[in-house]
Amino acid sequence: MSTTPKGFARAIIVLTTITAAIMELLDTSIVNVALFNMAGSLGVNVEDVAWVITSYAIANVIIIPLTGFLGEYFGRKNYYIISMIIFTVASYMCGASSNLPMLVFWRFIQGIGGGALLSTSQAILFDAFEPKDRAIAGGLFGMGIVLGPTLGPTLGGYIMDSMSWPWIFYINLPIGLLATVLSYNFIDKKEGEGQNKANIRIDYLGIATLAIGVASLQYVLERGESEGWYDSRNIQVLTITALVGVFWFIYQELTTAQPAVNLKILGNRTQAITNIVAFIVGIGLFTSVYVFPVLVQRINGFTPLETGLSILFPTLVGVFIFPFIGKAMGSGASPVPFMLVGCVLFFTFGWYGGSMNGFANRADFFYVLVLRTFGIALMQLPLITQSIAGLSPKDYPSAIAISNMVRQLGGAFGIAMANNYVANQFAQHRADLVVNMNVTNPAFTERLNAITQNIIAKTGASLETATQQAYGILEMTLNKQAYLLSYLDTFRLISVFFVICFPLMFFIPRKKTVDGDAASKAAAEAH
Repeated sequence: MSTTPKGFARAIIVLTTITAAIMELLDTSIVNVALFNMAGSLGVNVEDVAWVITSYAIANVIIIPLTGFLGEYFGRKNYYIISMIIFTVASYMCGASSNLPMLVFWRFIQGIGGGALLSTSQAILFDAFEPKDRAIAGGLFGMGIVLGPTLGPTLGGYIMDSMSWPWIFYINLPIGLLATVLSYNFIDKKEGEGQNKANIRIDYLGIATLAIGVASLQYVLERGESEGWYDSRNIQVLTITALVGVFWFIYQELTTAQPAVNLKILGNRTQAITNIVAFIVGIGLFTSVYVFPVLVQRINGFTPLETGLSILFPTLVGVFIFPFIGKAMGSGASPVPFMLVGCVLFFTFGWYGGSMNGFANRADFFYVLVLRTFGIALMQLPLITQSIAGLSPKDYPSAIAISNMVRQLGGAFGIAMANNYVANQFAQHRADLVVNMNVTNPAFTERLNAITQNIIAKTGASLETATQQAYGILEMTLNKQAYLLSYLDTFRLISVFFVICFPLMFFIPRKKTVDGDAASKAAAEAH
């Protein structure tokens, strides 16, 4: 029987598990800044290379709800180390890929390994602490959850400025190797771990329908905008496949004796509301981290590294409240007040972010992004605790696995929604602005003539050529303004979801949640 580690051994486990979780989450966003370089190197267009992001997301969303079952079947330590090896080897193969199909394949394998890193790391981390201290450990882990996606654009921007795109994958190699060695030497096995295979019936049909249904749904959400939504035969077929697969999976898990994912827990009112909130938090977390870089690079002229730094520093300011929230939760405080304040802060972030302009600099965005970090912090950790409220310990793994999957799907939905919304709003704003571009408008004529004369003075072009170039410059300016308004509208749209979220909090029981030990086990057994 393993004992709670102390001193140096505990410090190593904390460092290893949080680093592994950050490494997995970092890889969800680090690729974003390298898409153009990867497309040029591999001889494909940017839409095709976006499969590098899609394949990883699909693998993650398939494996995350199964981590509890797989950890029980193979043994948590064994599963953790094997997943780490898979992630590390796949990282090398991604960097060494010479064509897009090879890269997409290994990126999928990397996602299979990575999904377990995030999930199992938390369980191992919590077992390294006494019950009374585990809520603080949850705060530390929460810091990693927020830092991972935030570090991605920063580190990716630095690598692309100084090296080549394969290094966004190679950077995982020393970290993965070290984490594997440390895990083997310092992480203990739990009593009876991996010795119950004979009594476990593998739910093959449940796993298959989950993989087919959720993977198809993730594809539709990730690729729908680029393929024209339901004008695309692929999207039509996969939407039907997703519906059939998801409903079949739900039926299978509700009727089988040993489900791979225990969906019966969603019959609990608290669980149902918590997962709706987790979906909305996923929308806010992933959509904001997606829209902001596009906005500041396309409109404000930020470089990839500047973009990453503009997100990083506000996040570093905010993440340090996680341990304090963890301590409060460990004392049995109700999660509802934290979540209400977090909801208000995220709403404020979206609404305030929607008032920025194309001349804003990093300092202007700092306070906006600090609101985002505090909002996430105040909602994320209470959600972990609330996700097991009213459940027996045997249901903890399924409860948090479902919550994680819902959060991931919320992010995919949010990004798909943002892409579609920006496209529609751009068309609307452009139509509203273009009516002012006519010669009967004195302001337009004055601006056109000024630009035309400036071009003639600088280049010596003819009046006709200079006028055409002036029209082109004004067209670019108009499009830039239309995109700016569209992105600002999207920030406000994020706020609307948190308005919807707010009244749901009042249906969550306000009594103190599970005690410190149970709360800690919630997150410990969750992944």
